[in-house]
Amino acid sequence: MKDKQKVELVFSEVFPPMHGGSGRWLWEVYSRQDANKYVVVAGNAEGDTLFDSKAELKIHRISFNYTSWSDWALFSLGGLIFYTKLFLKLRKIIRQYDVTAIHCGRCIPEGFIAMLFKLFKGIPYYCYIHGEDIENSATSRSMTAMLRPVLKRANLLICNSKNSHRLLLEHWDVQKDKCCIVNPGANTSAFVPAPRCENTREKLGWTDRFVLVTVSRLEERKGHDMMVKAMADIVKSVPNALYAIIGSGPRIEYLKQLTHELNLHDNIRFMPNVSDEDMVACYQQADVFVLPNRDVGRNIEGFGIVMIEAQACGIPVIGGMSGGTPETLVHGQTGFSVNCSAPDELVEHVILLAHDNEKREKMGLFARKHAEQFDWEIKGPEVIQNIERLEPTE
Repeated sequence: MKDKQKVELVFSEVFPPMHGGSGRWLWEVYSRQDANKYVVVAGNAEGDTLFDSKAELKIHRISFNYTSWSDWALFSLGGLIFYTKLFLKLRKIIRQYDVTAIHCGRCIPEGFIAMLFKLFKGIPYYCYIHGEDIENSATSRSMTAMLRPVLKRANLLICNSKNSHRLLLEHWDVQKDKCCIVNPGANTSAFVPAPRCENTREKLGWTDRFVLVTVSRLEERKGHDMMVKAMADIVKSVPNALYAIIGSGPRIEYLKQLTHELNLHDNIRFMPNVSDEDMVACYQQADVFVLPNRDVGRNIEGFGIVMIEAQACGIPVIGGMSGGTPETLVHGQTGFSVNCSAPDELVEHVILLAHDNEKREKMGLFARKHAEQFDWEIKGPEVIQNIERLEPTE
């Protein structure tokens, strides 16, 4: 019988071409490794056939088949069915290889399945920690009961920020030597500064405007509503201010209604469908990037890759204090960390930057230099380096 190929599995529902910072992080890490050493098991996504055909990595696609987050809870009929199907799908793929480790995009559901294979077959596993994932699990007794053994039995926990690391140590009784901190990065060769271009700004509808940009999914914790409310005061001092909201999500109708109530139609622009090429141009032609996030219950921002991308384009940033966001910038040098639970500090710092061209330019220069430390060529290999240094733990 022919020997099976010895590989390590990368197991994640979220993986390109599916949008999501966690999936992009995995791609940037493993696409830089030996394609014969790693095999990806990922969720189905629109456009995955074309994407997979161009990738050097071998990618298996499976359906995760759940209707809501509650299906991830094991102690229900839906949860039992979900995990049984997921286990069997992964077992079928594992039987094709000599699997020596499983790299999990999240603790739940991927890490839970990997834990079962460690118990039954002795395969070590590593889990990426994003912050919001473990905080969300803490809101459910069932999910908490599942997460604790996953964390305990994992061989390595890869935290995306100091904040995520702190949460593990303070709330989940995790051993410090089982963790490492590796920030996600950005492609600083693609996200680069560019001079102001009137043709590009005209194409975007930004001619002669002081443009503030947010790039993110439209969710409550992202804080778009506070920025919209802040705009009501900002326009009194900066009449040509324009807030471009790039992205889509469940809050879009609420935000449009809020814009209507505040009579800000001329100062708010919704841009739900922006191509990758135009996305870079939006960063480059913006005057200030804003990620006004805040904690909503235990729902927090894990890190904030968009903050790094914006700084790579040489523009100052204003970020909230949720989760790992403050770790993405240097307060007072590349931008500002502000309290976004109310509009006041957003108003203050936007107006400050709007009326000080020299400060914006200086911050932009610092921002680019800061972002270069997060280039994927630096950050991508760090995960593997930590795994290679790992002493096996049980």
